[in-house]
Amino acid sequence: MDDNKSGKGFLLFGLFIGAVVGAATALLTAPKSGRELRNDIRIKKDEYLDDTSEYLEIAKTKATDLINEGKKKSEKLISDAKEKATSLIKDANSILNQAKVRATGTAESTKDTIVGEAEKVKEAFKAGVEAYNQEKSKGI
Repeated sequence: MDDNKSGKGFLLFGLFIGAVVGAATALLTAPKSGRELRNDIRIKKDEYLDDTSEYLEIAKTKATDLINEGKKKSEKLISDAKEKATSLIKDANSILNQAKVRATGTAESTKDTIVGEAEKVKEAFKAGVEAYNQEKSKGI
């Protein structure tokens, strides 16, 4: 779309320059007196200055419109990026909280298992000590 707009601007600028060169050539090659030629050149100069002013105003308006459109698009992109970043942060926090809950549950389960196994080892050790003491007392 930008190529199309710049192509039209280039075409209009080319037509303008061609018209100026053509008019100047026509004025300079026409059989007129010096006074008439200077008057015609002055008139054409004023017409071309007016046309140039119009063209510059149109170009300024189009440039302003393009800049404003670009600002709006960039603001929308920034807004969308912020929303996506916020969403990603919320998702990451949710996953982190779930992992903490699972880790806490696993840690407590592992602790209970270790305590239970430690109790079994303790009881087995006591039983072994008692058996040793009984065997020792029999042998005496």
